[in-house]
Amino acid sequence: QVHLVETGGGSVQAGGFLSLSCAASGSTFSIIIIGWYRQAPGKQRELVASISSDGASAYADDVKGRFTISRDNAYGDGAKEPVYLQMNSLKPEDTAVYYCYANVFEVNNDFPTGRYVDVWGQGTLVTVSS
Repeated sequence: QVHLVETGGGSVQAGGFLSLSCAASGSTFSIIIIGWYRQAPGKQRELVASISSDGASAYADDVKGRFTISRDNAYGDGAKEPVYLQMNSLKPEDTAVYYCYANVFEVNNDFPTGRYVDVWGQGTLVTVSS
C-alpha cells in the first residue's frame, strides 16, 4: 500500500513564504501524477498544483506566479522522489489544510497485475495572518 507523508506548513504573515514537501512510500508503485489540494473552512477541497510523471505542471489560477511545484531529481527511484510546494507572497485567503495527493499504479499480492489508485496524505495546516 502506498502512503504519502507531508511535512512543512505552519503560520506566517501575509507576504511571507512557506514550503511543503510530500514523500511517497510503499512497495512497488509508480506515480502518474502528484500534487497538492487545499481545503479552507466551509469550502470544498480544490486543486492547488500538480506535476505529472513527465514533469508537466499545472496550477490553480489564484496561485500562478506565487506557488511553485517541483520534484527532487536526486533519487534514482523516480516514484519516491519527494514533491515540494514553494509558496511565496502568501495571502490570508491561502489559509487552508493542504493535502498531498497522488494517482499511482501499484503492484502487490492482492493486485499482481497492478491497479490505479488515488492516495491522500494526512493534511497539514497553513495559516496566513493579515
